[in-house]
Amino acid sequence: MENGSALRKAPLSWRIVSYILMLLFAVLTIFPLVWLGYSSLKPNREIMQHPLALPQAPTLYNYVTAWEMAGMGPALFNSVFYSVISTALGIFIALAAAYGLSKFHFKSSNFFISAFALGLMLTVHAVIIPLFLVEVRLGIVNTRLGIILPYVAFSLPMSIMIALSYVRSIPDALLESAEIDGAKYRYIFWRMIVPLSTPVIATMGILSFLGHWNEFLFVFVFTSSQALKSLPPAITIFAGKRMTEYGLQYAALVIGFLPMLVFYIAFHSHLIKGFGEGALKE
Repeated sequence: MENGSALRKAPLSWRIVSYILMLLFAVLTIFPLVWLGYSSLKPNREIMQHPLALPQAPTLYNYVTAWEMAGMGPALFNSVFYSVISTALGIFIALAAAYGLSKFHFKSSNFFISAFALGLMLTVHAVIIPLFLVEVRLGIVNTRLGIILPYVAFSLPMSIMIALSYVRSIPDALLESAEIDGAKYRYIFWRMIVPLSTPVIATMGILSFLGHWNEFLFVFVFTSSQALKSLPPAITIFAGKRMTEYGLQYAALVIGFLPMLVFYIAFHSHLIKGFGEGALKE
């Protein structure tokens, strides 16, 4: 509201420039998605000859062929399975860790908080080889467990930092009064911490789910069975060294993109609410 009122008080020339820049940014953001959508309805030859033109005779051939050739059905199921399970586990562990680190005042809590903060600097590419060797030793390569565990591990640092900031804002007196009444820590966590942390749970869930849905490298490296592939690796089969089937690839991209778009449209208000009500509050 303050930003909006400040913009209204600005000189007319500044407002015009601001609106033009925002409109330009919106066009640059939306047009690639629109172009991808109508290009997926064109044959491959038409895409190469007239890449920006609208389809002359729209067809669903690319979608039907891409769905069958890439095994999009099992890949879609795997993407949903990996994302939902990893997100649920990550939220539970992050919220439990935030509760312990912020409300149980033990000496080494700052050390663990710093360790989780350092985890934000780790990249997938820096640890992919040693992680693969560890999974080989554990015998979980080419299994769903071998995908879910890295997903959870790499989403935890950010989720814990977000949850920690929120749980700290819950008054200690409220929890202490429950302890005085004889409530166990497990009861306090499930009946007080979890209900009070609904906004931040939504924030962690949306960010984690979108990250897991788009993840490519772990599934590509840790699985060799086509039955375990998720959508991102399945889409790559249409890009070869000699020729790329653009129509099929665009159709596959739309199939992978639409569920994510619907998910974000449905829950984006919860994401904004989670940040606004305390996800970044100290």
